[in-house]
Amino acid sequence: MTITNETNRIADGDRVRTHQAAAPVPFVDFDEPMLERFRAAAAIDDRDNTFFDSTHAELAGAGYYTANLPSAVGGGGLNMLEMGRRQRRLATYAPAPALATCMHLYWTGAAADFHRLGESSLDHVIDGALDGEIYSSGHAETGNDVPVVLSTTDAEPVDGGYRITGRKLFSSLGPIWTRNGFHSMDSSDPDAPMIIHGFLHRDDPGVTIVENWDTIAMRSSQSHDVVLDSVFVPDERVASVVPAGSGEDPVTGTAFLWALALVCNVYVGIAERALELAIASLHAKTSIGLGGRTLATSPMLQYQVADMWIALDGVRSSLDMIATDWGDGVAHDPEWELRIVGAKQRTSDMVRFVVDTAMDVAGGSSIRNDNEMSRLLRDSRAAAYHAPAAAIAHTGIGAALLSTEPAGPSR
Repeated sequence: MTITNETNRIADGDRVRTHQAAAPVPFVDFDEPMLERFRAAAAIDDRDNTFFDSTHAELAGAGYYTANLPSAVGGGGLNMLEMGRRQRRLATYAPAPALATCMHLYWTGAAADFHRLGESSLDHVIDGALDGEIYSSGHAETGNDVPVVLSTTDAEPVDGGYRITGRKLFSSLGPIWTRNGFHSMDSSDPDAPMIIHGFLHRDDPGVTIVENWDTIAMRSSQSHDVVLDSVFVPDERVASVVPAGSGEDPVTGTAFLWALALVCNVYVGIAERALELAIASLHAKTSIGLGGRTLATSPMLQYQVADMWIALDGVRSSLDMIATDWGDGVAHDPEWELRIVGAKQRTSDMVRFVVDTAMDVAGGSSIRNDNEMSRLLRDSRAAAYHAPAAAIAHTGIGAALLSTEPAGPSR
């Protein structure tokens, strides 16, 4: 997947969009009472496997769903670094809502970047978000371990657009999304299959949301399946059409970078909270073996705390640098994809290590269901299941560095 600072500047054609939201909701940053409400609701929503309604309402009222849109059109004007840090902070209080909102914010972030470049092909996302539309992701599929560039969902070309048939998994914000960014495959020419990237509407005939989200992790994200039965998507809602297997698409390349940058920051937030809880537990407990001193004075536990911080800070710094370089236009081409995929893999490894170690440090009480640490443990497990999976990440990076195809050396 090609990712460049100029977003490859795809041809604009004659499309011109205007932004006429009557009263955009101004962005209001988090305050501590708001975040504590989120944390209290997160525990209840996780226990009951319910959507984060109250947190969503507050986020919407604070302009969070338009926070990374350009301020000139009524958004909050946050760039990738600023948005990522807020997702990280939100995740320390409410991991599942933070993860779920990523699926909206990566589309608005990509649209904002395109808009700043004078490219209007995603301006309809800006318009929609300003009008209160909620975007979700329609990329995960059964039997497809290389999402976005290939698809098990069928796109049948018809007059004026496509008919989409298939099933999408893990579509977060299940109860509230109104727009779904999807991809599917047009195989009408078997010798030249094409990947269609576009946007579904929740009320399109043939769209069925299957409320089947019951997991151990990220429960309140309510990432239900979406069944598509010959759903008509008009040409004006098609963002790009590219050859199957090709990563040469600036729309999905930019969205991919935003998605992984935000998702990774969620898991950094989980690790930060786990470390915070572990440190608090060591200060709260005394030891007979240490002469009544707190466990914070134990050299071995100090070593474990340091080990967690070192792992966490390395990933946190890497993500901040990626976002800073993206915003500053640093020319990492063609390594942008390698950098963000590598960051995702490091994040996945790090959050498991930090949370597992924090559980050890905090002691047996952390396995209780009513202990926040046990929820962080469960939520941290989800990091491994965001694309690309570890095997795909390592194969792709290795093949790129060795100038071979993933299936073997090029000839």
